[in-house]
Amino acid sequence: MASDRAGEYRLQPQGFRAFVPVALPPVPSIRFDAELIRTLSSADRALARLDGVASVLPNSDLFVAMYVRHEAVLSSQIEGTQSTLEDILEFEAEARPEVDPRDVEEVVNYVAALKYGLQRLDTLPLSLRLIREIHAKLLAGARGSNRDPGEFRKIQNWIGPKGTAIERATFVPPPVPQMNEALDGFERFLHDSESLPPLVHCAVAHAQFETIHPFLDGNGRVGRLLITFLLCARNILKHPLLYLSYHLRLHRAEYYDRLMAIRNEGDWEGWLRFFLRGVEAVAESATQTARTILELRERSRTRIDGPNALRLLDYLFDHPVLNVRMAEAHLGTSYVTASAAIEELVGSEVLREITGQKRNRLYRFDQLVSLFERQVTPTASAISPATTES
Repeated sequence: MASDRAGEYRLQPQGFRAFVPVALPPVPSIRFDAELIRTLSSADRALARLDGVASVLPNSDLFVAMYVRHEAVLSSQIEGTQSTLEDILEFEAEARPEVDPRDVEEVVNYVAALKYGLQRLDTLPLSLRLIREIHAKLLAGARGSNRDPGEFRKIQNWIGPKGTAIERATFVPPPVPQMNEALDGFERFLHDSESLPPLVHCAVAHAQFETIHPFLDGNGRVGRLLITFLLCARNILKHPLLYLSYHLRLHRAEYYDRLMAIRNEGDWEGWLRFFLRGVEAVAESATQTARTILELRERSRTRIDGPNALRLLDYLFDHPVLNVRMAEAHLGTSYVTASAAIEELVGSEVLREITGQKRNRLYRFDQLVSLFERQVTPTASAISPATTES
């Protein structure tokens, strides 16, 4: 606690110390040494390559759908949810995945909140109002729905292992009066497009939001959503294809250590190096995935002759697990015609029936799902955190 560059710990009348952040941008200003400049440059180039690949996708909205679900699963797993990508896809196909339904609800809500926020950015600037709206979508009807969805907290919260008393917490965010002051400054910083390079601005904003911790639940997920909204609002990406939850989950301990180093030591530069390395790695992976998806689409089209099967193929990039009723609704045809289109896709080895039943069958676009599935299997470190920044 040798630095007040990010804020200071203040002793409260109840006997615990809470951290009160100072306004952004940091003072003294970010030290852009040679290493940080190289890291920022590499991240910028990786994002430019990703945006370039996204611009040639024949229908970017179809390809974005799987990235959104991918992020939803990973971000929710950071908080301990054990739903997999397969569970979400089966749920959307009106099947019943063998998992706690509350886990599925959390991920489905995350998808809805992300889509909602991206749509609202067309009519509303990124602001405290929009953040509250997104939080309400995130918690609606799911775990945490009794913890003031869409409202900033009116009582003290703290971070630590479940059941930890506030006096032994890992971190105590600012008390409510100071939280409100910090949120006012945070909103002004969201609209500051001059003081820092866009990616650095995004990284600093995410860390500050997690330090303020303004909700009783869902702070981690909202903070990760904020990264995507900032990238799109600042026109760094035209299509929301970059999500950092994979990097943050893979390096979960370092993620929390870097946030604490900002608070305790004012080490913004260490956090930025960690964040920007993640941007570069995830952008490069997403670029390769986008290229692979494009190749998969073209390769699959060469296997198909029927017009209905061809029309259904693009739908599969949005709904890679489906039943005949979903195909029927999409094609606007009879059940028999939709079933025939699915059978053509099965015969062409594009789809695979996954239930083994004669009724209520489900079909899976294996090659697409497998591109994302490898990255979303829960690990012990992902689902058994020692410290929870919820």
